Amino acid sequence: MIEVQNIKKAFEGEEILKGISTVFPKGQTNLIIGQSGAGKTVFLKCLLGLFRPDSGKILYDNDPYSSLSDEKQRELRRQMGMVFQGGALFDSMTVEENVMFPLQMFTKQSRLSMMRRVKEVLDRVNLAEAQQKKYPVEISGGMQKRVAIARAIVNRPKYLFCDEPNSGLDPQTATVIDNLILEITREYDITTVINTHDMNSVLEIGEKIVFLQNGRLEWEGDKNVIFKTDNKAVTEFVYSSDLFRKVRKAQLQGL
Repeated sequence: MIEVQNIKKAFEGEEILKGISTVFPKGQTNLIIGQSGAGKTVFLKCLLGLFRPDSGKILYDNDPYSSLSDEKQRELRRQMGMVFQGGALFDSMTVEENVMFPLQMFTKQSRLSMMRRVKEVLDRVNLAEAQQKKYPVEISGGMQKRVAIARAIVNRPKYLFCDEPNSGLDPQTATVIDNLILEITREYDITTVINTHDMNSVLEIGEKIVFLQNGRLEWEGDKNVIFKTDNKAVTEFVYSSDLFRKVRKAQLQGL
């Protein structure tokens, strides 16, 4: 679980986050949505520890990050997995080597032990053994995202962060990736936070949704109530999406 208590963050006098408070439950997919410039990326980087809030607190399983020693903060960061936008795989490394990289950086396991763990997570994300020896350029975008997920979970993280994990994917592949993230979140009982603009993801896996507007938490709920809210900012955001327009068009054609 991650608890956020009234965090604020400014750059060069411009306040980007204006007092956000929320809770991201463990074992659920927690989505951050909002228009460009709403503060989503800065918020995610604060959760990752890349930015330090100017005020307020972020607690990881009830431990305030700011109160932890340097050693404890490093240990906490090792418990975080990250799926970057675009995958961010190393082109010069094979799929196996990409996934093994965090183990080499943060553990002292034997190579045999690392290889076993790499195979375990690659099998878990349903990547065929024939693909595991290839380089990223030799596999599809969807497979690259699977590799990025495998790399993010190889160290058995307590917290998983995903930045636009469906960027550049076709809708069918995006749904597969969404469901894979949901399955892994529940299977490993981790706290997953996803920064996304994809309304398909919201409707597929939005177990907890946080909507930001102008650096503030404007609304929170889940996929079952987002279409029912009377919050004007949320409805404008949802109804302007390509997905909603397609659904509405289909409804009108069915009349």
